[in-house]
Amino acid sequence: MNESLKQSEGIDLHSQSGIRRVNLTNINIQKEALELLPSQLIRSQRILPLSRTNHSVTVAVAEPYDHQQIEGIRMVTGLQVVPLLAPAVEIETAIRNLLAYGPDPDMERTVAELSDSLHKRFGGSQEIAAINIQDDAPVIRMVNLFLKQAVAAGSSDIHIEPLADAARVRFRVDGELYPVVTIPKKIMLPLISRLKIMAGLDISEKRLPQDGRFYIQIDSREVDFRISTLPTSNGEKAALRVLDKSNLITGLDHLGLTDKNMQRLRCMTQRPRGMVLVTGSTGSGKTTTLYALLQAIDSTACNIITLEDPVEYSLAGINQVQINPKAGLDFTTGLGSILRQDPDIIMVGEIRDQATARLAVRASLTGHLVLSTLHTNSASAAAARLADMGIEPYLLISALNGVAAQKLLRRLCENCRQSILLDKDQAARLGIPQEAGNTFFTPGGCNMCRQIGYRGRVAVQEILLAGPAVRQAVHRRADADECQAAAVADGMIPIREDALAKARQGKTSLEEIIKAVMGDQ
Repeated sequence: MNESLKQSEGIDLHSQSGIRRVNLTNINIQKEALELLPSQLIRSQRILPLSRTNHSVTVAVAEPYDHQQIEGIRMVTGLQVVPLLAPAVEIETAIRNLLAYGPDPDMERTVAELSDSLHKRFGGSQEIAAINIQDDAPVIRMVNLFLKQAVAAGSSDIHIEPLADAARVRFRVDGELYPVVTIPKKIMLPLISRLKIMAGLDISEKRLPQDGRFYIQIDSREVDFRISTLPTSNGEKAALRVLDKSNLITGLDHLGLTDKNMQRLRCMTQRPRGMVLVTGSTGSGKTTTLYALLQAIDSTACNIITLEDPVEYSLAGINQVQINPKAGLDFTTGLGSILRQDPDIIMVGEIRDQATARLAVRASLTGHLVLSTLHTNSASAAAARLADMGIEPYLLISALNGVAAQKLLRRLCENCRQSILLDKDQAARLGIPQEAGNTFFTPGGCNMCRQIGYRGRVAVQEILLAGPAVRQAVHRRADADECQAAAVADGMIPIREDALAKARQGKTSLEEIIKAVMGDQ
């Protein structure tokens, strides 16, 4: 066994039936060991090579007495295998973090193979003529590899971007973009063409944007991808939204709401009629919150119809309608048709214009519960936005049940977060009252979080109920600041306070709050 590995604090030297246990959190994992086995085999078998010598390879396994698995590793590597015991969840997390970001030997081999194949056919030209993508195995393998890699990393988006003399693939994870692989520029055309074929788009059209959708099976589950192409000065760019159903929040209890905010949210959604709005920036989880609200309603006793662009996830027992502007089905015409379908509850994916806003308000005033989203940075700004769309205050006062505003912040890694104490000057600059406590947490860095200090995201919210003070503010056409003060008077906890409370619990950091919450205030 490698000496540095023996001496690492990551290994518990207490033996368990002759098999040592390893803590994967802070252990130094050799790149040379990872490259001994194909990444697909590492993922499928849930094994993690840690280090190698000239004669042996040390591997973390969840089942150290699986002799067939150990023998398979020996045959592939040609080395003696030293198994170490680790929990399966730690192995899976480490594999995801180590293999999902940065060079993947399988991907590098496939890129090299495709590059050689294109060079033989077209020489050194950067402009590759059309090829039969359906039959080009390296292209198909490359696309499948980075799609699977993106899902394994928990990515929300994939960006394939042409540069001046190359191209790059980046994943968005927890709201941040990470470079994954850089590929030769000549591979871009077959790569984008393959994705277009999967989505049923026109591969000959490169001058206009196109949108499409496809799905593939990954590890026995169906994952949807929405693709959007865009012509740029360096070539055609593609962005893919990853819709992994296994990551869909299926209940209100998973939204991270405090008890008071949960009570306020239930209060405004359990009314038989009225309008409930969820606000926030793009990517703040508004649709996820709407889905959670709908799933909390008994669809067997209600006629629930949604109008979405696009339908991101299928919800059992709910009638979901896909917007199709080319066919004349937009939010306005769709909402008008839904009102003739005897609905009890209507979800409108987004209120974008005056016509849709007026129809949504009318529907809420005629006995329907209407759920929708707006792009505003706070709950109090929703009333001002609807007023800008031409909604009269007396109508809004009667229609509005409440507004939920939310943001997503990166969640601190529980394994390596570190506590800090704020002094009085720091607390004063951030406007944090000293009597509330001054212990917070800061990111560390370990193998469980790719040495970043964050894993996943946490939602922070503010829930505005249309109480007496809010209704008076709306009636006199108050601005967002006055509406905010009125909402607080009606019992709303500002999103800043919710974020600070979660920071004190160690769920997120002050840096995240300053960047995502205080920057808007």
